Amino acid sequence: MREAIRAPKISSYDYIVIGGGAAGIPLATTLSTNYSVLLLERGGSPYGNPNITSVFNFGSYFLDTSPNSPSQQFVSEGVINSRARVLGGGTCINAGFYSRGEQKFNKEARLTDENLVLESYKWAEKVMVFKPVVQKWQSALRAALLESGITPDNGFAYDHVIGTKVGGTLFDENGTRHTAADLLQYANPKGLSVLLHANVHKILFKTKGRSRPLAYGVVFEDSFGNKHMAYLNGGKKDEIILSAGALASPQLLMLSGIGPKEQLDAHRIKVVLHQPFIGKGMADNPMNSIFVPSPVVVEPSIVQIVGITRFGSYIEQSGGFNFIFSNPSAYQGFSPQMGGFFIEKINGPLSMGELKIENLNPSDNPSVTFNYFKEPKDLQKCIYGIKTILNAVESKAFSNYKYANMTVKDILDLNLKLPVNLRVHANTSSSLEQYCKETVRTMWHYHGGCRMGKVVDHEYKVFGVDALRVIDGSTILNSPGTNPQASVLMLGRYMGVTIHGERLTSEDQNKN
Repeated sequence: MREAIRAPKISSYDYIVIGGGAAGIPLATTLSTNYSVLLLERGGSPYGNPNITSVFNFGSYFLDTSPNSPSQQFVSEGVINSRARVLGGGTCINAGFYSRGEQKFNKEARLTDENLVLESYKWAEKVMVFKPVVQKWQSALRAALLESGITPDNGFAYDHVIGTKVGGTLFDENGTRHTAADLLQYANPKGLSVLLHANVHKILFKTKGRSRPLAYGVVFEDSFGNKHMAYLNGGKKDEIILSAGALASPQLLMLSGIGPKEQLDAHRIKVVLHQPFIGKGMADNPMNSIFVPSPVVVEPSIVQIVGITRFGSYIEQSGGFNFIFSNPSAYQGFSPQMGGFFIEKINGPLSMGELKIENLNPSDNPSVTFNYFKEPKDLQKCIYGIKTILNAVESKAFSNYKYANMTVKDILDLNLKLPVNLRVHANTSSSLEQYCKETVRTMWHYHGGCRMGKVVDHEYKVFGVDALRVIDGSTILNSPGTNPQASVLMLGRYMGVTIHGERLTSEDQNKN
């Protein structure tokens, strides 16, 4: 790793990967085995930053709104959200829970080699995933989920299976986070250049004398504001791969002249290719939480257990942590250390919105709408999820961690007063439908914008242009599993192995 200020003004590679996150790092690392690869990351290093590396500082970066924060805040429909700005991407700022996606995801993502899917999961797991140490509060919650009907008990499992299970975690037994950046140990150091604080401004295309635009380079800026050019070497299989995430990938395509013509014209961007589907199909899985005050101290822990229901809601938890990332006085006389959060997220979702660019600065957030709960089925799943949580709270298994005299309505009213979002809402609960809409938060699992079948083909190649792929969460149709990071890490490795293998085969054939 080195700072982009130390990069040459002009350089060339076989592959340029934009975005050093959960997909970009496995991709670049794998391709570096036999080829020269440039990995461009707009953020800094995760190493040496205790806010990232220690479980006890989880979430502190959400309060840091400085330009050097590993987390960049954005707001959609009154819901405060976050995008990663650090090498390792979302694996540096998430709650660490690790669970593989379901079979449906592999089909939607067109991943047909089941052996390679499994090998790709294991490749990441070997370096960065651990079995959590489940203590008393989490154990009580696990028993409560089983008692409330989320069965069977599946023990410790990476696979996505109906019932209650202990999943993997990125935090080891010392509470130290392991991120996608750790996967760089697999790289060929002679083949891979990793640049930090390298902010890509646009992808360059050749159009003259061609029936289709050809991606041939990128322009990026270092932290001093100096511009650098990186080009492809010109080999037949050389490519630029966009792995900048669900916000930056569609944004960067538009800034480079590929997107809906009316948007590009409005910002006076020269149209390379009118592509009306870029920025469309944006989705974010709504999360709703319930803080339950406890008469006894709760040991600090973030997500370790998940209840995977039959109706499409996933129930997770965080104990002894300030999970709303606000002043402890917001807890109305209670304290986050004396209590825990039940968290409910719906699968899918069916509701979708759109992303639009606001200006020509790639560092600025685009405007994005997700249309939370627009589809009635999404809202119904939330209501069922909240009902299941309330059953778990009232269960015998959880009774030691709940005040005996607190009714369910008391708990819901307390939660309606917590500053979980920027929406205007009532102080008392009248229905679970109202509760879902008014306390909606994000699980940080947003996706879409460069959807498979609309923007990229089954090989992740961008329709209508050559030498350009998008491989990241922007291509996803439905958020995989309970938490998508396992699937995105696997996708990066799977596609890296696939692209690498196909290129080696074609080179061998040319020799013969």
